[in-house]
Parts: sequence; C-alpha cells; structure tokens
Amino acid sequence: MSLGRLRVLEMLRRATLAPLAGLRPSLCQPLTTAVTEDPLDHSDQPTDPATTRKTSKAMMAYMERAAKHEEFMRKEISEFEIGKRHLANMMGEDPEHFTQRDIDRSIRYLFPTGIFDKKARPRMLHPSEVFPQQKEAQFDETGRPFHSLFYTLKPNFYMTLYDLVERLNQLDKLESKNVARGQLPDPSQKLSLLGSEWLNVVELGKTLLEPLNEHQYQEFIRAMNRLVEHPLSYHQKDFIFKYRKTLQVTSKVEDVPELMFDADGRPYMEADGFRKKLARARVTVRGRGSGRVTVNGIPLLQYFWRNGSRSGNQDVAQVMFPLQVAGLLDAVDVEATVRYAGPVQRYADRERKGQPHPVQAPSAQAGALRHGVAVALRSFVDKDMQETMRIAGLLTRDVRTRERYKPGKKGARKGRTWKKR
Repeated sequence: MSLGRLRVLEMLRRATLAPLAGLRPSLCQPLTTAVTEDPLDHSDQPTDPATTRKTSKAMMAYMERAAKHEEFMRKEISEFEIGKRHLANMMGEDPEHFTQRDIDRSIRYLFPTGIFDKKARPRMLHPSEVFPQQKEAQFDETGRPFHSLFYTLKPNFYMTLYDLVERLNQLDKLESKNVARGQLPDPSQKLSLLGSEWLNVVELGKTLLEPLNEHQYQEFIRAMNRLVEHPLSYHQKDFIFKYRKTLQVTSKVEDVPELMFDADGRPYMEADGFRKKLARARVTVRGRGSGRVTVNGIPLLQYFWRNGSRSGNQDVAQVMFPLQVAGLLDAVDVEATVRYAGPVQRYADRERKGQPHPVQAPSAQAGALRHGVAVALRSFVDKDMQETMRIAGLLTRDVRTRERYKPGKKGARKGRTWKKR
C-alpha cells in the first residue's frame, strides 16, 4: 500500500470519529477523564493547566534526594558548630571569634602526629568544604530538561566548548573587520600566560560540576590553546583566565651581605647557625687564614673528642663540609661559639649512670656549626658557588624540633607493652 493511500485512510478515519466525539466521549478521550467528569455537567468554566500538571517521576526522585541532602548538610553543620564551640572552650578562647585558622592550630596541638603527608593528618573543616556541591534540578516538573545539551550527559562541558567556539568566531569576525580597515593586531597587547597554568582534570571537573575523563580534558585544552593563539585573544582574557590558576612563587632571592673588614684590613663575615634540638651557633669566618677552626675557644678536633677516643669524626666532617664544597679549606679561619639549650643528656650505663655527656647533642651542635659556616661563606664566593651550596642543602635551615611527650606513653612515640594475659 502506498503512502498516499495511508494518508487518505487516516483522514477518513478522523472524519468518521469526529461526529461521535460528543455522543461517546469514552472513545475519544482518556478513560480517567470520562470516569471523573459528570456527563450532566455542562459548565464551561476554564480549567487551570497549572493545577492539572502532573509531577514526573524524575522530578519526584530529585526532590527526595535534595531533601535528604539538605537535611544531611543541616545536621553536619550543626555538629560542626557544636564541635567548634567545644574546641574553643578547651583552648580557652572565645567561641564567637574562633576562626578556621584557630581550629587548625588547635588540632595540631591536641593531635600531634609525625605523618609527613598533610592530607593524611587530622583536620576539622566546614561541611561545605568536605562534601561536594550538588547540581540543581536540570528539568521541570513534567520531566522536560532545561538545558538543550542535557542528553549529552555533560551539558556544562559541551556548553563551555560551544561558548568557546562562539568567542573564537567573534574574534575571527573582528579580525576581518580590522583587516578591511587596514588595522593590524598590536603585538604589544598579545596575551601573556606567564605565571599561570591550566586547571587540571580534577579542578576543571569541580568548576564545571561534572567529572571529566582524560580524553575530554585534552579536547578542552586543545580548544583553549587555539583560542589563546589567536592574535586578538586579549579580548577574551577574562574567559581564558577563568580556567587557569596562578602559580605560587616558591623560591626567593636573598640579599647576600658584603664582606666587612677589621682594623687590619682583613675581611670577615658573621652569621648565625640553627639546627634541630635547640642548638644555636654564632660563626665568624675570616679571610686570608690558614684553615684553623675553633669552637668555644677549643680546636675543632678536641671539642668533639669523647672519652679518650676520637669518636666525633662524623661531626667534624659535618663542620668542614661547607669549606670543602667552597674550596676554602686552607684559605679562611673559623671562630665559632655554640650552645645547646635542650634537656641535659646523661649516661645510662652502670659505670657512668647519671653523669652528663661531655658534649651535649653533638650532632645538633655540628649541624648548627655547619649551617653558620655555610651562611657566612656566601660572601666569599660567587653566585654560581652560592647556587651549588644551595643545591647541596647547606643553606637550608633544619626546622625540626623535639617531639613532645604524649600522655599515656613512655616517650614521644614509644608505647607501653601490651599483654593479652
């Protein structure tokens, strides 16, 4: 049967059923309408479509999930506020002015840990920072989606790409107009991306509220780079930097003090050395020397002489290491004073039990001396040697401190032996 005959039969069927619409409403209208309506009611009052509109199952499911999420967030925020007030009272501070910075400081004090990774350390954050933000409803009550790209499953991502192409077309049109007028792009206004980088795949997904895979992320980066390479890309600076983040400067250039000269015209430089376990050193390096090193008025080898045997060779090597790297072993003299302000270390064996060590925390004192010598030697060498010393770690201060005692343990970390019986 041809398509024309099918259309003619359909027209005849509609024409046949049209006169019967008023006599037999059940054949032309839904069953629910025929049952609920009164056939004797002839009122012509118009019906409000808003009252007869039904809510779709998808909307009802979304409203149920949204209500549960709001109740969950309300409960979490309430518990966070209660915990913050308790924490402020424990630290003896005002709960009304207890900020997130105070919370972090209190957590570090109450829960000391030696875990290196900061993400693994205990923290107390606001629930809005812990739980991810959820999307709002993307469809109306009848289930019709608001967004034209809803069925792509990534509407925000593909809408961003669509917006990017529109902006690129606008720049092409603007460039064509400028060429027609004889105006060339100004090279001085070229967009610079120094000091920033693109958001990574996780950060971009959080910005768009949609998880992205690596293929989609690379597609987005290629499109954005094409926009950046346009001669008039500076017109879309705000849009481009919306998806870039500023790089933090981690290194800074320190001013190296110039050499000082004594009454005899001999160059010298003074510096402070710091080391873990509360060791401090004051070092004076004098030029035109012979390699003599004294600590607290005692030669270096004798200062680290312990119990009649030279067991401090490693400490001596630590102090001499900056001089060896700089190549000034026999060219300068070093005068240093060092002190240790930590707890007194005593012998634990039977013969000398309770007697203090002749050199308190020798490794800490040697580290403080090494740091002070390296800092003072910067004024005697050029910039290339300063960089070599920095890479070798000689100019880096050791910020480690003694870990405090924990209640219920024998020491900072050592616990008591657990026995089942």
